[in-house]
Amino acid sequence: MRLVTIKDMSVTLGAHVALSHVDLTIDKGEIVTIVGPNGSGKSTLLRSVIGAITPDSGTVLRAAGLKIGYVPQSLAIDPTLPLSAGRFLSLPNRRPAEAVAKALRQAGVEDIADRPMAGLSGGQFQRVLLARALMDSPDLLILDEPTTGLDQPGSADFYTQIEEVRRTTGAAVLMVSHELHVVMSASDRVVCLNGHVCCHGTPEIVASAPEYRALFGTGTHGALALYRHEHDHHHHEDEACDHDHPHTHDHLGNH
Repeated sequence: MRLVTIKDMSVTLGAHVALSHVDLTIDKGEIVTIVGPNGSGKSTLLRSVIGAITPDSGTVLRAAGLKIGYVPQSLAIDPTLPLSAGRFLSLPNRRPAEAVAKALRQAGVEDIADRPMAGLSGGQFQRVLLARALMDSPDLLILDEPTTGLDQPGSADFYTQIEEVRRTTGAAVLMVSHELHVVMSASDRVVCLNGHVCCHGTPEIVASAPEYRALFGTGTHGALALYRHEHDHHHHEDEACDHDHPHTHDHLGNH
C-alpha cells in the first residue's frame, strides 16, 4: 500500500531553492533513510511529507486517513519540572495508563514510567520521544536524526528498536540520519539528497554510487564504514543510481 507519493516537488525558502524536482514514495511497512550533507534539504523534505510546508511546485499525495508519528532530533524540557515519563506521554490530554504502558513497552523502556524526564539518559529520553510518537498507532513514523548525541552503541540499540517497532506494528519508517554505518543495514531504501535526489536504492547500491561518495567520501572518517565484498548480481532498473555498477561493491557490515 502506498502511503506517500511525492512527484516533481520543488521548495523555495526565501531566496534559497531547498529542494528541486524531488520524487519519493513510501510504502506500508518499509524503512526509508534520507542521507545528505548539512543544508541538503533533509528537514525540508520531512516537513513537506508531514504537511508543514507547501511545495512551490509538484505534488505531495498522502493516503486517506494517514496517521503520522514524529520523533524530533531533540526536545528541551525544563529540568525543574516534576514531570515523569508517564505524565509526559499524557500531555496535553490524559491518556489511559494501559496506553502509556504499551507505548513505553513498544519503545523498549517499559520500566521507566515513574522516572523523572530530567533524570533519563540520552538514550532513554529518545525512547520516550519514540513512545510518544507511537501513542496513536501511526501508519508512518518520521524520525529526524533521532540519535543525535548518542554514542554508537546507543545509536545501534535505538535503530534495533526501530526495526522491532516496524516488525510488531507494521508502521513505515522515514528517517533522516548521518549514521549510515548503523542505519543502512536496517533500511529497505536509501535516498541520497543534496537539494535534489542524487541517487537512491538499496543500501548496497547507494554505498557504491559515485554521487554518494562525492558527498561523503569513503572509509571510516566519513559517514560510512565499509568492507570489500565481491560478487555478481543484477540490479533492478528502478533501484539504480544514474551510473553503471561494477560487480565489485563496498557493502556494509558490522565486522
